[in-house]
Amino acid sequence: MSAVGAFVVIGAGPGVGAAAARRFGREGHPVGLVARNAERLEQIAADGPSAATETADVTDAKALTAAIARLRERLGPIEAVLFSPRPSLEWIKPVLETEPSDVENALALSVVAAATVVRAVVPDMVRRGRGTLLFTTGGAAVEPHRDRAVSGVAYAAESAYVRMLHDALADQGVHAAQVTIVGAIGPGAHHEPDAVAGELWRRHTDRDQPLVVLR
Repeated sequence: MSAVGAFVVIGAGPGVGAAAARRFGREGHPVGLVARNAERLEQIAADGPSAATETADVTDAKALTAAIARLRERLGPIEAVLFSPRPSLEWIKPVLETEPSDVENALALSVVAAATVVRAVVPDMVRRGRGTLLFTTGGAAVEPHRDRAVSGVAYAAESAYVRMLHDALADQGVHAAQVTIVGAIGPGAHHEPDAVAGELWRRHTDRDQPLVVLR
């Protein structure tokens, strides 16, 4: 088998994104990170493993597509992608206080940006006959709450998109899977980032489930 391809985190943060980068890096994958905040990217890369970084607003389709293309040039073929941007807390309101613009922003981040990533990486994955698309969502994907309306709407839409990707790509060597995390994430919290990263690694290697819910 040829050498492993790159692992790219879209919406990389210091929690799950950084932990996943470390896990895939330890397994020999070149690592790329994309986020809007350059200082945060530098900190994640400094904490290891060595990673190539690109700054981009993930809701800017042209900028995101260009960032992925640059990482492909630097790292080689992309074998796995983690899509894991975090929504702005400003959008998360009770359902009756939620503005149309809040819903629009949340869908742009969780669904439209996801589609941008898929369009940028899937053609090469299909040509190579191998690849993994990983997505994380919060618990609102399975337990929507009236006080956190846009999370329930956007994550439900993202979940449907991931399931359709799984069904469309499974027979072409590309695995799409979603890990939904119910509860707090962080060091000492209910879900440790390293444990979530381990589950993401299993979705990449086992390729047997399109959806896993961590409670």
